[in-house]
Amino acid sequence: MSLLVKICGVTTAGDAAMAVAAGADAIGVNLWPGSKRYVAPDAARAVLDAVPAGVLKVGVFVDPPDAEEVAWRMETLGLDRAQLHGNEPAAAFAMFDSARIIRAVRVRDAASFEGAAGWNPTLWLYDAFVEGFGGGGVPAPWPLIARHAKRPFLLAGGLTPGNVAAAIEATQPDGVDVASGVESRPGVKDAAKVAAFIGAARAAISSER
Repeated sequence: MSLLVKICGVTTAGDAAMAVAAGADAIGVNLWPGSKRYVAPDAARAVLDAVPAGVLKVGVFVDPPDAEEVAWRMETLGLDRAQLHGNEPAAAFAMFDSARIIRAVRVRDAASFEGAAGWNPTLWLYDAFVEGFGGGGVPAPWPLIARHAKRPFLLAGGLTPGNVAAAIEATQPDGVDVASGVESRPGVKDAAKVAAFIGAARAAISSER
């Protein structure tokens, strides 16, 4: 079993390079102005320029004006995937290439999964339901996700070096996504925590083989 490890909410080129060197498979930049980890497009370009080929470049969007805006940002920033993390209606993205979408579902209860009907992304992301659309350090409800998740999916929400192994055991995700759990403060990644997180995630997968 392989595992995709995504370090999200990266705000500097230095942190991007550090996360890649530690073994990250994907780097996420938050393009939603309401986020504590928001990076303006020009700054995002600098961050993404530090990400080599073979590592996914992901842009996080929350309720963008339309699919055309997302497509334009993806082209101008060289993004591989658009992570749609808000209340975007599936119909608005019906003509969008589903292979380039990560659809986030903020899980509060079983009905949260029904609310994602109509989407058919290549990759799902299940997160905790918190104010601010993610990055709050609150664990997602693992039993609900284990029971209802569609595959393939990334698990997010309150993951840390200390709990990621248990989260993987509980939900058997195809990947994990972390922001606040590897930071010294919002938007500033801690190299030791990033390395510990990736190491713990990889070790959890190895132990299940």
